Amino acid sequence: MVAVIKPGHSMHRIFNYNENKVKEGVAECIGAENFPLNADEMSLKIKLGYLLKRTELRENVKRNSVHISLNFDPSETHLSKEKLMGIANVYMQKLGFGEQPYLVYQHHDAGHPHIHIVTTNIQPNGNRIDLHHLGIRKSEPARKEIEKMFGLVVADAHARKQAFRLKPIDAKKVQYGRTETKRAITNVLDSVLFKYHYTSLPELNAVLKQYNVLADRGSEHSRIFQGGGLVYRILDEDGKPVGVPIKASDFYNKPTLKFLEEKFTLNDAKRQPFKSRVKNEIDRLFVGKTPTLDELVAQLQKKGIHVALRRSDTGLIYGITYVDHQTKCIFNGSTLGRQYSAKAIQERCSSPEPLKQDLIPNAGQKTGRSSLPAHNTNTGLPSTLHNNTDPADTMTKDNMLDALMQPEQAADYIPGQLMKKGRKKKRRKNISNNQ
Repeated sequence: MVAVIKPGHSMHRIFNYNENKVKEGVAECIGAENFPLNADEMSLKIKLGYLLKRTELRENVKRNSVHISLNFDPSETHLSKEKLMGIANVYMQKLGFGEQPYLVYQHHDAGHPHIHIVTTNIQPNGNRIDLHHLGIRKSEPARKEIEKMFGLVVADAHARKQAFRLKPIDAKKVQYGRTETKRAITNVLDSVLFKYHYTSLPELNAVLKQYNVLADRGSEHSRIFQGGGLVYRILDEDGKPVGVPIKASDFYNKPTLKFLEEKFTLNDAKRQPFKSRVKNEIDRLFVGKTPTLDELVAQLQKKGIHVALRRSDTGLIYGITYVDHQTKCIFNGSTLGRQYSAKAIQERCSSPEPLKQDLIPNAGQKTGRSSLPAHNTNTGLPSTLHNNTDPADTMTKDNMLDALMQPEQAADYIPGQLMKKGRKKKRRKNISNNQ
């Protein structure tokens, strides 16, 4: 079992997230503990109102809502609602939330069984439950005990890291209806928006595009752009938008442009201490060698740094962004310094390949002009073009350039007719002398 705890400052958001899943038919509320009524006896208004009343007992607490997910091994599909509630109750008791009101939802929208728990850390007397290092202090010991108590599959350290790592959305599998698109994008936004330090929309998209998602303001003349709006889209394998765009305001965590702009300012200060790591990793690759651009990108990828290249419609690179997945910081190239911009990086890198053989015209190859006859010696071309050997094997680089610089009609520059006339004049002269 893997437990994930997310403190928050909006009870509305985490409550609506789970209830919207219920409306979509991919989740159900299977329990309500420490509420005046059972889960199936309460309306949405009663559920949310009871939790909000509790948070109002301590209004100066910023993080007064707690969203927990308990995730089980994919093989444990046999877990009944009763057993899931039993696991949730034991976990909340050991976490110190046993007397708190909490709702339990079973979700069916992932490849593994899991439940979500919605609660608050504000107690009846107005005191708050300390959330600092809650995962290390209480959640981790509780997880291990519950695995033994209920005979669950043990989640080792590697499995806990790999099980819920964010993966790119498979656009082919998404049914391009509103529900499927929104659910797929929400999973990505939940893992990116609050973990990565970005200071602009292009920097954010440098991360989102790795998971086939795009935050789009539209063109400058569109109604969305002029109204300060934002939509999220799914991208296909070619990076083109597909499916139904979803307005930012329709997501439960409201990742609107205004929300992102507030994050831009805060993130700029958070990422400053991590600039040197990216710069050092780049500079290290140029010590004693000159890698190609592709080699540079591949080597940085091994260090956990993704390089996002921005290209024009003609394929020219005009921008570069570095996404450091280790520190969760994103930097535009020019932010790190001139030598890390797209233009400078291309100048620092070596060309991918030397002059290719197929750029050299072969003696018998048709190139849209007359072929070079072997007997002609007036063209000024190297003798290597007059034998049967491969020019690429015998020509030097200087000779190659000489061959390429010849006029297109050099081979036929002296027609045979002129040569014949010259011979005839010579005969006339000889005949007159004999007479």
